[in-house]
Amino acid sequence: MADLRTRYMGKELRNPIIVGASELTADMKKIKKLEDAGAGAIVIKSLFEEQIELEKMKLEEDLTRYDEIYAEMTTIFPKIEHAGPDEHLMWVRKAKESVKIPVFASLNVINRETWVEWAQKLAETGVDGLELNFYTVSTEFDLAGSSVEEEQVKILKAVQAVVSIPVSVKLSPYYSNPVNFIKKLDQAQVNGLVLFNQFFQSDINVDKEENIFPFNLSHPNDSRLPLRYVGLLYGNVKTTLCANSGIFTGKDVAKMLLAGADCVQVVSTLYTNGLDYLTTMLKELEGWMDAKGYKTVNDFRGKMSRQNSNDPWIYKRAQYVRLLMHGNPFA
Repeated sequence: MADLRTRYMGKELRNPIIVGASELTADMKKIKKLEDAGAGAIVIKSLFEEQIELEKMKLEEDLTRYDEIYAEMTTIFPKIEHAGPDEHLMWVRKAKESVKIPVFASLNVINRETWVEWAQKLAETGVDGLELNFYTVSTEFDLAGSSVEEEQVKILKAVQAVVSIPVSVKLSPYYSNPVNFIKKLDQAQVNGLVLFNQFFQSDINVDKEENIFPFNLSHPNDSRLPLRYVGLLYGNVKTTLCANSGIFTGKDVAKMLLAGADCVQVVSTLYTNGLDYLTTMLKELEGWMDAKGYKTVNDFRGKMSRQNSNDPWIYKRAQYVRLLMHGNPFA
């Protein structure tokens, strides 16, 4: 029987399938079911800066609405110790205490001070690691891309300075040279990289002429982008690599491991097929390994990366040129 164990962010996982941050990891019953179905680890639903700020504002408004109605009245509300975003910390702590598999927290904020403050608070919950979601939609036309990258590296270092747990970064693909930025993160000793984040994008309802924000699941073809970059990065960075987006089956997991990933994150396939489908994915991966004669994940991890490929152009532009030269196979 194949040994599916792998390592990510310095932690041993019983298998390479991590359930990514989502509503699936914001419910204790679902978390327990995911553990029972075989998840190697889970990432708790992200805490967002907007959530922190809005809840702070709402709490402040609620607590001060009737202040000083009478001269002798300072406040009619008692001190609330665990209100607003602090509830998230309680939830993360409870999740960590409730399962035996590794639990990672996820943070998606903007200001450096907020990153540092809440990274430290999340680390104190006892989680096994912290995932930082780096994503910037800039509306400043004079802001250079290099400035965004420099700030994000500074954020990583500032967080590392206040926590003792491993820290990973979940990236968008929207950098002018992703591998160069990844090199900078690697030099800053990031413990893991997740490639790539699946973002919610705004849309327009033309009939109602209003902005809408649909819930977008990934599609199987979305896996090709992380596959390319994992294949390029394998052997060129020291940090561990986690592939994300478009991973729906056990064979999709095998593809990412062949390219050089240490593990994968899945969400959309579980929304589509149910939480128990995790077990099916693991059986498929295990069956594929047995059929190939692989006893451990390390027996084949990176086998199909650029570093180990006979075709050095396979992950580069030559793919595109080759398709154009051979014509459209569907014509």
